[in-house]
Amino acid sequence: MDSTDPFKPAFGQADLSNCEQEQIHLAGSIQPHGALLLVDDKTWTVAQASVNAAEFIGLPESPVGSVLGSIGGDLAECVTAHADKSMRSIPVAFRCNAGPSGQEYDGLIHRPPEGGIVIELEDAGPNVSVAHSVEAALQTILASSSLQALCDDVAKIIKDLSGYDRVMVYRFDADGHGQIISESKKAELESFLGNRYPATDIPQIARRLYIENRVRVLVNGDYEPVGLEPRLNPLTGRDLDMSLCSLRSMSPIHIQYLKNMGVCATLVISLVVSGDLWGLVACHHYVPKVVPYSMRAVSELLAESIATRITALESFVRADSELAVKRLEQRMAETISREGDWKTALFDGSNTLLQSVAATGAALLFEGQLQTNGEVPGTHQIKGISEWLSGQEWEDIYSTAELTKDEPYFSSIAGVASGLLAARISNSPDDLLLWFRPEQVRTVTWGGDPNKAVEYGDDPSDLSPRRSFAKWYELVEGTSERWSPANLSTARLIANTVSDIVLQLRSVRTLIAQEQLQSVSQLVQSSDRPVVITDPSGLILLTNEALEQMLPSGHKHLQHITDLPSLFSEAAALRRPFDELLSRSQAWRGEVALSTVTGETIPLLLRADPVFASPNKLIGHVLIFTELDEEKRAEIARGRLQNSIVERRQVMTKAMSAEASIVYQDIMSSVVGNAQLAALEITDGVDVARMPEMLESVRESVDRTAELLEHLIAHSVDDGSSGES
Repeated sequence: MDSTDPFKPAFGQADLSNCEQEQIHLAGSIQPHGALLLVDDKTWTVAQASVNAAEFIGLPESPVGSVLGSIGGDLAECVTAHADKSMRSIPVAFRCNAGPSGQEYDGLIHRPPEGGIVIELEDAGPNVSVAHSVEAALQTILASSSLQALCDDVAKIIKDLSGYDRVMVYRFDADGHGQIISESKKAELESFLGNRYPATDIPQIARRLYIENRVRVLVNGDYEPVGLEPRLNPLTGRDLDMSLCSLRSMSPIHIQYLKNMGVCATLVISLVVSGDLWGLVACHHYVPKVVPYSMRAVSELLAESIATRITALESFVRADSELAVKRLEQRMAETISREGDWKTALFDGSNTLLQSVAATGAALLFEGQLQTNGEVPGTHQIKGISEWLSGQEWEDIYSTAELTKDEPYFSSIAGVASGLLAARISNSPDDLLLWFRPEQVRTVTWGGDPNKAVEYGDDPSDLSPRRSFAKWYELVEGTSERWSPANLSTARLIANTVSDIVLQLRSVRTLIAQEQLQSVSQLVQSSDRPVVITDPSGLILLTNEALEQMLPSGHKHLQHITDLPSLFSEAAALRRPFDELLSRSQAWRGEVALSTVTGETIPLLLRADPVFASPNKLIGHVLIFTELDEEKRAEIARGRLQNSIVERRQVMTKAMSAEASIVYQDIMSSVVGNAQLAALEITDGVDVARMPEMLESVRESVDRTAELLEHLIAHSVDDGSSGES
């Protein structure tokens, strides 16, 4: 048992009541189709080895305690040649000879967290190049125009490349449940397409390892685990951390789960999007199946490109919604100038407010008044929802797909409001935008009874993961379709737009009702966005506290709008738009950089608008500033991605031989093209808050893919491969 956490069950000692905490990365054993050595990289002696190491390599006795070079062949030379590499999160691959007979092996090495070098050896795989197949697969992935089409293509690509009996694309939802959304299989097999599997089928520790080790293989479910000798890692006195070991044994509970499904061999490929486990490509085979390193590396390389394409496609959906929001903002601005009432644009019959978040009803609660659109609860129930929300802990966005389960009091409105999405539009807790979705009574198909994770055999002590995977149907009531991340992002954009309008409206009221300046201006003063209000001549009537806090201490007192440009680093360039605002009532939007006493600048977006009481009567100006930290972070992320792509391409070109360059250059071009297209689609939207994170995910994916490609190139050179698939 891992001495650092004695309260969690060690590998193989968990039962069905505590398998969620089983330390599966501390397996202490391997699958028998290979051998494992742990080398002390200070003395280059073998500190720990799998019990089968001597037999597998053809040695007369256990290599434990021996110098690595005494094992024979060029194994030691290959390991030391790679020892100075970072080995980051991906083990380094090579082809080597070992043992008295000089047998050829595929080797993998990595550094476990607590030191030393782990060497894994498998019988050398076939000398088959898959470069052209990979290039064709990448082109198909890049051409996929929708998420469903991409997943369908992926299932077929992986099945054709790997030869497994069944390949499934498995996606996780917000609750951790998984659903098979695409499948490619032998014709005679029963289809699992559409089946859902409960979150409990995959423990959290396994999900973490799926992110660390992106490809996992089970060669034969009937294998006998091969232990390590000595049992504990001599370098630490604890179990060896086998998180990145390709040969690591699988949990006995998981093995039994697969046997109950009739599955003998598996290949599982992780799809990691923006650092999160988005889903899996799960391959099942019904007889033992060995997967050589080259196929595993190709699978991981393709998984990175698939994840990048998923990011791009999901960003495209968001960008489409964001374009609709921009049009809504434009209509609100036009309605204000034409009718003086921005709320009309929200409820003008275009249904943009509903369609942008795929809702069936919406309500606006603003300053005690209620306006609605579509199918909504009654006025009394809507106000009740508002009061209920005031007692919940949430920030700018609140969402639920099961309002009537969260609060049974609302069960009578399940037909129109099982789903609720709420957004704040001002500092007042009573000013809200609400969206509704109706109850969606539906039948969910599970791959076996999700409530029956444990089954008794003929003997009550014979506990087993559920044996039956026959389709199990559940009638789901009291819930709506779940709000997607894109829905939440769009709702946030709409709320921010309305919030700007509300702030502007309240600023206008300050101008119109001078006698109420003291009371109404508090609403502007309390805003977290800097605001300046002037009269028609440009004389400053009000600057709020948010602006004052940004300005350097002891700054010149602001009396007139023309005093403002001097506060910014581009003062000369700003004088013209300020002059046009005063002389021609020309609204202006632009980026400015506020100078500080330390010489640093704060990037801001300036929104400057003339305010009219009637078409020909100017009553003043409103200037609203918004910090641009997110935009600048996005800009840095864009630059970092581009530099990374250029750097990687240069490194790859130098590293490739002339022959390898011809074969693999096209693959790298497809990888780069996929990444650049994803970057364009990500940055096409206006929700910049997530841009840095998503662009960084693409950059990391390009780096990881390039590293895998380097390993494949080196491996193909080592094995002398010249064939084509």
